[in-house]
Amino acid sequence: MCFSAGMDVAAGVVIGSVGVDTLRHVNDLKALPLASLPLAFGGHQLTEAFVWWGLQGDVAPSTGRTTLWVYMTFAFVVLPVLTPLAVLVVEADRVHRHRIGRFAALGALVSLVYAHAMLSGPIAAVINGRALAYDTGVTHGGIVAALYMLAAVGALMASSHRRIALFGAANLMALPVLVLTSSRTLTSLWCFWAAVASVVIAGHQRALDRAGRPYPVG
Repeated sequence: MCFSAGMDVAAGVVIGSVGVDTLRHVNDLKALPLASLPLAFGGHQLTEAFVWWGLQGDVAPSTGRTTLWVYMTFAFVVLPVLTPLAVLVVEADRVHRHRIGRFAALGALVSLVYAHAMLSGPIAAVINGRALAYDTGVTHGGIVAALYMLAAVGALMASSHRRIALFGAANLMALPVLVLTSSRTLTSLWCFWAAVASVVIAGHQRALDRAGRPYPVG
């Protein structure tokens, strides 16, 4: 698949539309963080289009730089925290909450590591073949990235809700393929895949809405 600004726009529009529809089916406020993920991923893909255009000189350098910061802040600082917490707040089972809480704590630690590295600077993005490679400036990047994936995917798979766990499993199965494709562009590829896979969350929310009840246990 050839990644480009155009593909990011297309993906952003489609996933964003799914995200808007998902929010229409929220019948329990505690589900809002999880249900907002498809829309957030859609917006994230649109943001990356501007990063492409900035690197290609198609938009003002200030625009490219601003959207680079927005993209990387969401990917490296917000998402490691948002994903486990979104799963945690809809989990009613005590054992599962305890497990997810550990992943949430790990996600918060990863977020702080990335935030410190990014603020210390510099951050950068380069076009690497058919995707973008991002540099946060963090030391031991491979280890931190592995902990990031463990926090995000582990929290999803620890859920007692079948479709949420399925979303996590889909991401887990995709990770080895993405790493083999290009470890340098893992962030861009994984965020794109997570956006596509977030339709599972949309289906989950629709199912709950059809049932006409808030989040059940399991």
